[in-house]
Amino acid sequence: MRNGGTIRLVNVRIIDGTGGAPVEHGEIVATDGRLTYVGPRREHPDGATPVRTLDGGGRTVLPGFFDTHVHVTLSIEDGPRAVVADAGSYAAYKTAQRLRATLDAGITTIRDLGGLDHGAQRALDEGLLAGPRARIAVAVLSPTGGHADLTLPNGRAMPLAEPSGLGVVDTDEDVVTVVRRLIRSGADVIKVCTTGGVSSPTDQPDDLGIPERQIALIREELDRHSRPRQIAAHAQGSAGILAAIRGGVDSVEHGYEINDEGIDLMLEKGTWLVPTLSAALRVPDPALVPPYLYEKKVRWSAKARENVAKAFAAGVKVALGTDVGVCPHGRNLLELAHMVELGMSPSDAIVAGTANAARLLGLADDLGTLEAGKLADLVAVSGDPLKDISLLADPDSVELVIKEGVIEKDLITAGPAGLARSA
Repeated sequence: MRNGGTIRLVNVRIIDGTGGAPVEHGEIVATDGRLTYVGPRREHPDGATPVRTLDGGGRTVLPGFFDTHVHVTLSIEDGPRAVVADAGSYAAYKTAQRLRATLDAGITTIRDLGGLDHGAQRALDEGLLAGPRARIAVAVLSPTGGHADLTLPNGRAMPLAEPSGLGVVDTDEDVVTVVRRLIRSGADVIKVCTTGGVSSPTDQPDDLGIPERQIALIREELDRHSRPRQIAAHAQGSAGILAAIRGGVDSVEHGYEINDEGIDLMLEKGTWLVPTLSAALRVPDPALVPPYLYEKKVRWSAKARENVAKAFAAGVKVALGTDVGVCPHGRNLLELAHMVELGMSPSDAIVAGTANAARLLGLADDLGTLEAGKLADLVAVSGDPLKDISLLADPDSVELVIKEGVIEKDLITAGPAGLARSA
């Protein structure tokens, strides 16, 4: 299937990502990487004879999912010692392993918000690496002493991320120059920290970071270019959330202390919320993380649970993002269960991980829903996620992953990649 051809899935239940009712006894046909039919099963399909017809056995088929907030080069819970040991080429292989695990979990598109570079993105595009297609930020920007500055009080760097994935900017000139360098480096999105963070050693999530005025400078700089690029704001405390929205970001990442004013502004401006509940609600083993991080995590998890639920109820636009790297890789779709836990319906959670995420990333013309003409990204699971959304949290329950018409994972027939070999 890697060089085109047609595949037909029959006897499947289709959740198409639009939020509409499922199609029972459905059929999906993909030719040369694009969907050509999605709907009720036909007795006499039109067009060319499929290369392979697969009986889905009543499984549920959904669009390939997005994770719009990942850090695939990072695994914070491995600890500083592991990060030092995993440097150089070994780190690249670890990243490749995480990309494969992310794809196997049902994620066919990611937005890496600090760490992944253009070389890895190109390798994914060309099939040299197995994993989701990627949009990248390359680096994370904050002021000195902010969330992207991992310098400890003793002046030594905290070895939790590659220095190339961080950017300290203070003056307006710093901001413009670094943004231009990131564009030169292939960034699709500029990641800024308008607040401190839980994992950074010398600040707090309610500290202010990059101010509204400099966000507006970044927007002005991006608007000079014909290619659209986004601004994503790490924003946890309420003051920094407001600064991010007013400055003109496309998405608020985390949003743990969002208040009524912030919710109203997001609704007014159409700003997206990427709540990263997989990280927010998960309190790590205190033996695996520094004491300051554990204490902040306990306090801010409670804030996130209360405030993000209010944003959901108010109808803020939401896209799925997990912050994996801060939480374990390969269980990205646990985020759906967290969304439902905080009040979202299972159908709306699925839309957040498919159609909404595609809209946020500017990819809705090709991805996010199962509709004829779009790229053939899809996953299949046993059971009904609308009745039990937690089905999707276990990567082993994701039995089929197809990305752009290529079968990347097949547990339905002859084990992993069995169908791909026989097609």
